[in-house]
Amino acid sequence: MPWQLADPLTLGINVGWVALWLALVGFSAWWLHRQPNSEPEFVRKTVHIGTGNVILLAWWLQIPAGFAIAASLLFSAISLLSYYLPLLPGINSVGRSSFGTFFYAASIGLLVAWFWPLDLPQFAVLGILVMTWGDGLAALVGRRWGRHPYQLWGEKKSWEGSLTMALVSWLVGGLVLGTLGLGWAVTWGVALGVAIAATALEACSKLGIDNLTVPLGSAALGFWLWSWLPWAGG
Repeated sequence: MPWQLADPLTLGINVGWVALWLALVGFSAWWLHRQPNSEPEFVRKTVHIGTGNVILLAWWLQIPAGFAIAASLLFSAISLLSYYLPLLPGINSVGRSSFGTFFYAASIGLLVAWFWPLDLPQFAVLGILVMTWGDGLAALVGRRWGRHPYQLWGEKKSWEGSLTMALVSWLVGGLVLGTLGLGWAVTWGVALGVAIAATALEACSKLGIDNLTVPLGSAALGFWLWSWLPWAGG
């Protein structure tokens, strides 16, 4: 399998960097949660954005798939328990109807299991970062500056938030897909398709399932375009 590191010391150091980053994100969430007039949504989105960037470290440090999948399973289990026990105060509320945190952790493991063995980590990174930055910033912008609401299937959204989702997803997609060596027009064209699909998935999702549909849908569409369309160079 690709990316099996032979040196245990190097592997340990690299996993340590990932653990340190997650610890910093966790400390930030704890500190924000303890501040006077702390906004739970801001705390959740800080963790949402901070945690998602771990996929970049896993990519750059060449963390083996087994470690990433095991971590995903662990955090998925913790997130499920947190809906019934106060394990993640400020991120999940006991009895909360949305399972977004669980879907978030699960999506990372699923995408690593899919694309790490193919030696195409870019598509796992694409899916996670579209969710991390696109969805995260869309929620914050919509909450603070959303002045033009709309509603789909009982879910309230704003055009400002959806526009943020599309633009950020397009930018993230272009930067990540650019590492595949495609032409400029193809790179940003595929990224645009991914951004439109991700925005639609986010707008239509309920109960936090966008944390699963957005990353998997974005990665799958990007991979399909890269693999099958003649002009995409797959």
